Amino acid sequence: MPNYTAPVEDMLFLYEKLRDNKNYNELEKYNEVSLDLVKDILEEAAKINQNLILPLAVAGDENPAKLENGVVRTPPGYKEAYNKYIEDGWVSLSCDPKYGGQGMPKTVSAFFDEMLSATSLSFKLYSELTIGAYNCILRHAAEDMKDKYLPKMVEGKWSGTMCLTEPVCGTDLGMLKTKAVEQSDGTYKISGQKIFITSGDQDLTENIIHLVIARASDSPPGTKGISLFLVPKFIVNEDGTIGPRNGVSTGSVEHKMGIKGSATCVLNFDEAVGYMIGPKNKGLSQMFTMMNLERIIVGVQGLGISEIAYQNSLSYAKERKQGKTNNSKSTNGADFIIEHADIRRSLLNMKSIIEGERALCFWLSQQTEVSLNHPDEKIKQEASDYVSLMTPVVKSLFTDLATEITSDAMQIHGGYGFTKDQGIEQLYRDNRITPIYEGTNSVQAADLVFRKLSNKNGNIIGNFLNMIKMECESKNEKVKIFTKELNYYLDILSKFTDWINDKSKEEKDDVSAAANDYLKTLGFVSLAYSWIKILEVSFNDYDTNKDFYEDKINTAKFFFDKVLPRAEHHYKTAISGSSNIMNFKFN
Repeated sequence: MPNYTAPVEDMLFLYEKLRDNKNYNELEKYNEVSLDLVKDILEEAAKINQNLILPLAVAGDENPAKLENGVVRTPPGYKEAYNKYIEDGWVSLSCDPKYGGQGMPKTVSAFFDEMLSATSLSFKLYSELTIGAYNCILRHAAEDMKDKYLPKMVEGKWSGTMCLTEPVCGTDLGMLKTKAVEQSDGTYKISGQKIFITSGDQDLTENIIHLVIARASDSPPGTKGISLFLVPKFIVNEDGTIGPRNGVSTGSVEHKMGIKGSATCVLNFDEAVGYMIGPKNKGLSQMFTMMNLERIIVGVQGLGISEIAYQNSLSYAKERKQGKTNNSKSTNGADFIIEHADIRRSLLNMKSIIEGERALCFWLSQQTEVSLNHPDEKIKQEASDYVSLMTPVVKSLFTDLATEITSDAMQIHGGYGFTKDQGIEQLYRDNRITPIYEGTNSVQAADLVFRKLSNKNGNIIGNFLNMIKMECESKNEKVKIFTKELNYYLDILSKFTDWINDKSKEEKDDVSAAANDYLKTLGFVSLAYSWIKILEVSFNDYDTNKDFYEDKINTAKFFFDKVLPRAEHHYKTAISGSSNIMNFKFN
């Protein structure tokens, strides 16, 4: 089993030193969230993750969730851990106090999400989708529906799911077949099949609140005719007690490469009672409230798995002896592999990416809170545009790089990494779903280049780049060597953006072929921006904690020298166009 120590020091550094968004700091609802309070929360979160959740990773992998006589059984230890988990209030961390939540901002809950992802992604998924469903109901449902369902979901006694995918449609949801027939009492009878439903059924909670997209019988075809319905596993009585079983059953549980402890289900809806959320035919936009937040969390999953892979790779490299370095001082014929240049390069690659991602995620968490809660509509919209721009970047870049990092972790462990003994190969397998679910990374890239660079509010990517340039101008002299380098890549990204805009008018295949490269270029530049923010603090506060800040400065140097140049490579690859791709004749 891999070891894990939650990076609380780095998280507290970000919360104390990089909570620099003026608009975020104007949110009165978080005035009482002090550094001491956050420290207490993160330290307790570290304990439950390291001591209770981490062992569940192996348990879930060796004893997957399974369907027995119509009941989905979770792996050994999950029930006991889940009961402790909800007893301590972890599901409610970021939820509204009106419904029993603790009201913590996403700047705090994102750190907890990272820890959970690192220790056991399978276990995390049972509560993660509950929070996604909670957010959707909170924003779009009527007050009586909120009052009826949210308190139990916040408590963790009821869970939630997101039911979109069907055998006939994945990304193209306009093809869905699930039907909703209105009844005389205003409810609907939902009939159809949904597949790949994370936590679709389990034995951890008293009830499961499914959010299901379906087409009402009088709705138009395509995405314009999609509505959103709340379909509970058990009907909830008017007094809030649980009533009879609804027409929802589990057809099967998928046998997967990874996240085996998570029950990924085929769900059958046989005239199940459903309650429409919000206006008819507006279901897709409502569901995207859940999906977009979930996509950011999937990026955080990649970050968490990367962190535990790095920690174990570093530990192994310090204790494994193999070969002699060029400047070997060994007296017994072998050096620790951490002395080899290529191993050090691989470890620094992991470290510089992970710490940059954590900082970028913290920046995005601030923007998310502003987009949801700021009283000024103009400020709120600007933050919302930044969140929209960065959502596909965080989802795709973090998960693709996690695939790279977990693969490199296996390589560092050598043959032991390929065996189950060290647990490293499980990290690779568990992470491999993250570039796929919640919209594949190729879909995210296409969404970015065709929809997110600009909208009715203007040139979002231009505003983002100008914001970075303005911040770079105000940095101190020691940071300017890095900002000069970043400006070079900002110019590349600007040229790349112009190329995308031009090609969008004349040759969309070129844009499609370049979409992944554009996302990566934007992603690496965004990570560099995060490192600039870290460097500013590191140089200014250097004397207060020399070891910590020296580590940050040297890690940033590696990122700018060895990682950021990937951005230019992606640009040069992309602008070669798509003619060779589209004209190639496959046999």
